[in-house]
Amino acid sequence: MSFPACKHKKHKAKGPRRLGLRWIASEPYRVFFALGALWSIIGVSLWPLFYAQKLSFYPNLVHARLMIEAFGGAFVVGFLGTAGPRMATAPKLTPLELVWLVTLHLGCGTSHLLQQLAWGDAFFIALLGSLLLCLVIRVVRFRKEAPPPQMLLALTGLACGITGAAMMHVEMDAARFRLAGLLLYQGLLLPPVLGIGSFVFPRMLGGDFGDPKTAAQSRMKLLRSIAAALAIVLSFWIEVHVHALAGCLLRALVSLAYLLIEVRWRPSQAGSLTTGLFWALGTGFTGLALTGFFYPQHTSVEHLLYIGGFGMLMLIVGSRVIFGHSGDLDGFFVRSKWVRFLILLGILAATTRATPAWVPSTTISHHIYAAWTWGLLSLLWLLWHRRRFVKRDEEE
Repeated sequence: MSFPACKHKKHKAKGPRRLGLRWIASEPYRVFFALGALWSIIGVSLWPLFYAQKLSFYPNLVHARLMIEAFGGAFVVGFLGTAGPRMATAPKLTPLELVWLVTLHLGCGTSHLLQQLAWGDAFFIALLGSLLLCLVIRVVRFRKEAPPPQMLLALTGLACGITGAAMMHVEMDAARFRLAGLLLYQGLLLPPVLGIGSFVFPRMLGGDFGDPKTAAQSRMKLLRSIAAALAIVLSFWIEVHVHALAGCLLRALVSLAYLLIEVRWRPSQAGSLTTGLFWALGTGFTGLALTGFFYPQHTSVEHLLYIGGFGMLMLIVGSRVIFGHSGDLDGFFVRSKWVRFLILLGILAATTRATPAWVPSTTISHHIYAAWTWGLLSLLWLLWHRRRFVKRDEEE
C-alpha cells in the first residue's frame, strides 16, 4: 500500500535516493514483515521439536508469545511505522528509531525463545511504547493532516498489548490471568484489524482508501471507532467475569457490524488475494463465535481466529503493502494458482489445529501437522516476496 510522500521540505530527499538505512527506516515494514514471518516459523516449529523429544520444555507459553508478540507485533509495528507518519503527513521514522525498534523486537523474540518470559514481555512493552511515542510526537509536532479516525482502534491495540503483557507478571487469580491473556493475545490484534482494515480493505477490493469526505463523516467514523474499541475491551471483561458466551458473541458481533458499516464489500477488482481476504475474515469470525459455544476447548477453537484470521490477514494485508511499495500494485489482483495454494495452506493449518477441540485423539498429530503447514506457508510467502522486499516504487 502506498501513501502520500512526506511534504515537509526539510525532509524531502535531495539528489538520487539510494538503498540504505534511511530508505529502510522510512518503510520499516521491509524489516518487520520479514522478521515477523521468520519468528512465526520458529514459533510453530517448537511443537514438532517437542513431540520429537528435541525440546526440554513444554512450549505452550513460549509458542504463544512468539506468535503474538514476535510475529503479530512485528506486522503491527511494520504497518504503523510505515503508514502512521504518511497518514499524518509527518516525517518518516529515522534510522536511529528503526535500529532501536528492531533491537527491542529481536530482544523480545530471543528472550521468549530462551524462556525468559518476563524479559520478553518487557522488551515487547518497550517496543510498543517506543512506537507509540514516535507516532504521538509526529502527530502533535509535525502533522499537516489528521490521521484517519479509524486509527484510534490501532492505538487501542497497542494499549491492550501493553496492558496485557504487563498484567501477566502481576500476582493474580485465574480469572484475571485469563483477562490478561485476552488483552494480549486478542486485544493486540483485533482492534488494529478493524481500524486498519476499514481503511485498507476498500483499497484491497479495488476502490480507494476509506477516507471520510466531510467533517460530519469524520466525526461519525470517530464515534464508531470509539464505540467499537470500548465494546471490544468490555467483551473481554464480560467473557471472564460475567458469561463466556456473551463476551465472545459481543466481540464477534461488534467486529462484524463495524466492518459491514465501514467497508463497501463490492469488489471492483478481484484476484486470488482478494478471495483470500474473504476466507480469512470468514475463518476468523467463525473462530470468534464458536469459542463461546465450546469454551472448555477454547484454546483449540481460538486457533481459527489466530491462524485463519489474524495470521492470514497479516500475510494478505502485508502482501498489499509490499506490492504497493514495490511499484507492482497490479500484482495484488492477479489470479494465481500459487496464491490459491498459499491460501489453502492457511485454511488447512487453522482447521487442523482447531480439530482437537472435537477430536481429542488428534491433539499431538494435528499440533505437528498444523505447525508444519503454517511453517511452510510462511516460508513460501517469504520466498514469494523476496525480491519485492528490496524493490522500491520508483514513482514515489
